[in-house]
Amino acid sequence: MRLLVQLMLLSSALSGMDAQAASACHAASGTLTRPLVELYTSEGCDSCPPAERWLSSRFGATGTASPAIALAFHVDYWDRLGWVDRFANADYTARQYAMMHANGASFVYTPQLLLQGRDFAGWRDADSTRIAAAARTNADATIAVDVVPGERELVVHADARILDDKRTRDAELFVAYADSALVSQIGAGENRGLRLTHDHVVRTLRLAGRENGAGRVDATLTLTRPVERGTQPMLVAFVQRASTGDVLQALALPLDSCDK
Repeated sequence: MRLLVQLMLLSSALSGMDAQAASACHAASGTLTRPLVELYTSEGCDSCPPAERWLSSRFGATGTASPAIALAFHVDYWDRLGWVDRFANADYTARQYAMMHANGASFVYTPQLLLQGRDFAGWRDADSTRIAAAARTNADATIAVDVVPGERELVVHADARILDDKRTRDAELFVAYADSALVSQIGAGENRGLRLTHDHVVRTLRLAGRENGAGRVDATLTLTRPVERGTQPMLVAFVQRASTGDVLQALALPLDSCDK
């Protein structure tokens, strides 16, 4: 009888493992670069809505309709000027300042767009040539991710390999959760009275790991899903040099397909 119970428990455990494995979702980068476009924005900034509209129109919400991947980081230094952006995060402000130092700049501003970690001032003229050129270059890293989705959490395994020996020294792997169609009715500040819709909003950004000395980053982490959720949730992983801000490769995984 005891043996029968043990066999039943083992069978149940294996079934649970099989179900978890079946629910895992996988994506891997290709040989060409997938450019990363970053927008630094705020609901309190009256010049930011045009940049957000450009981002929404230029990049598909699922991250698959464009050769590049878009992420919108809401910074918090506008919050003290009359309106608190509920998507703002001090960590994203710190990231913008870190990118400022990596670029050798002397100040941050909104809206600011970066392409592959470099200032992208040409977005106002819908300059897509730099994006297209970046997408034609060979990638300096590869990324593979596996996601086991849950109702409240995502278990993510990410594996990155840096292909250029000169760029391995300070390479870091980041993982972000982003979603779209998030709506705010602005009640104060420069955008008072406006109804703003945000896409590609970064809800969570995690440093998954640093290069291990052999050109690899291998990490497993758990991301908590936001309480207020938008549409088209997306997991984005990217490899970046800490000293220069250069993005070596990026990868987008639409999560709607993983949750089915």
